Amino acid sequence: MNQPIIASTFLLTVLLMIGLFFFIRASVKDRTQEVRLLSEQPEDSLMVQLRQYFGQRSYRVAAIDADLNQVTFEGVVRPSVFLAVFLSLLASVGALCFALVLTMVLPDGSNFWWGLLLVSPLAGVFYWKGAERVEQVSLKLEGGTDARSVITVRAHRDELAELQRSLELQAE
Repeated sequence: MNQPIIASTFLLTVLLMIGLFFFIRASVKDRTQEVRLLSEQPEDSLMVQLRQYFGQRSYRVAAIDADLNQVTFEGVVRPSVFLAVFLSLLASVGALCFALVLTMVLPDGSNFWWGLLLVSPLAGVFYWKGAERVEQVSLKLEGGTDARSVITVRAHRDELAELQRSLELQAE
């Protein structure tokens, strides 16, 4: 095979492996955000709805600060079996491609490179150990009019999206 073709294929494969590494590492990254949400309900009924909502999602009240009008909920986020298997599969495909390119670049040690496939399940293990954690949701009720309420919520971005969808809250 032509040397420039092998070199460019090797370079692109190395760049893809770097991207795969950062993709796997980002699977356990904290994605906490803070947003202000508007509701058409008064504060009392909104707080009852919020407690019911987080209770249904297996959160429990961890702290209440009456002075700041703030409530903190805690819940354990469990890792996804699908995502663990998916990340292991991606790592397997990446290791297979990398081993294939390395056998073309360095044909003398061709049997050694296939051993990289044995490392691919570590991607799923890495995700499984890093994804399970205690997640906190902090709610702060702020003054609003009698018919409208404003709350500041600090939580994971997926939890914020589900909260907005379920309780029909508008971002400020």
